[in-house]
Amino acid sequence: MTLTKVQKDFENNDKRLAEGKCRLAVVGASGMLATMVQRLAPDKYEVISLGRPGFDLTNATASLESLREIQPHVIINCAAYTDVDGAETNEALANLVNEAGPRNLATAAKDLDATLVHVSTDYVFDGEKATSYVESDPTNPRSAYGRSKLLGEEAIKASGLDRYFIVRTSWLYGAGGKNFVETIIRLAQEREELRIVADQVGTPTYTFDLAQAIFNLIDLPQEGAQTFDRPFGVYHFANEGFCSWYDFACEIVAQLKKTTTPVKTERILPIGTVDYPLPAPRPAYSVMSKDKYQKATGAIIPPWQKSLEHYIASRGL
Repeated sequence: MTLTKVQKDFENNDKRLAEGKCRLAVVGASGMLATMVQRLAPDKYEVISLGRPGFDLTNATASLESLREIQPHVIINCAAYTDVDGAETNEALANLVNEAGPRNLATAAKDLDATLVHVSTDYVFDGEKATSYVESDPTNPRSAYGRSKLLGEEAIKASGLDRYFIVRTSWLYGAGGKNFVETIIRLAQEREELRIVADQVGTPTYTFDLAQAIFNLIDLPQEGAQTFDRPFGVYHFANEGFCSWYDFACEIVAQLKKTTTPVKTERILPIGTVDYPLPAPRPAYSVMSKDKYQKATGAIIPPWQKSLEHYIASRGL
């Protein structure tokens, strides 16, 4: 996409905002990320929540008809099949949600001249790289879940839609969903000893920060950012820094002990992936570079430890 095209897109958005609020459709509205997206949506957005059973993104005809009625300027797709291990035996269902769904939304966005934001994953990589993954690195998913998410990315790219952001993220946690942080908080109150995988390295991501990053991408450039140097396409976003699951668990328990929550855990032992076998293989190293996102937005990304502190405080523990 040329610079002229990007500038034209933002000018068109300005005209829309001048006429009234920008209409934002959030798909998968009851999910962990979607809940935060709706909470953080700036006042200039009119938020329309879309989710099952009323909205089925896997039904091409019905989803297009619904979106035509709504006429959104922006569609944020937070819906996904996220059962990583379940996908190994339910790959067809994972593909239906994670591939056909994004394809249908891309088709609708093109029809409506809307911008599509789609959330993807670090699982599109095999985890064999020794340095941070950049957006242009070759993909090579090792799991059915990773394959389904990559198919979704490819479906959007092949749809003919120009106005899209594919945002890959990792190790997501937040209020209103199952995640590693909530699991460790629960186990820390139940068990004296935890055994946590120490040979998988990645970056935790708080839904608050990811939702803010999405708005940073779709909104006008911030002060200090390079004006219109924001092509549509694939971006990586996670919190700053990296750790193993073991490191992550240790930090969760350490922060939990600073609260009034009773903590039973006294020992956290590092183990290998081979000691905790699961149906789906995980990337051993999935740290992603956020340089492209930072150059485009001028935004500062909080370190994962600080964001974890923010989240635990928000829970009132």
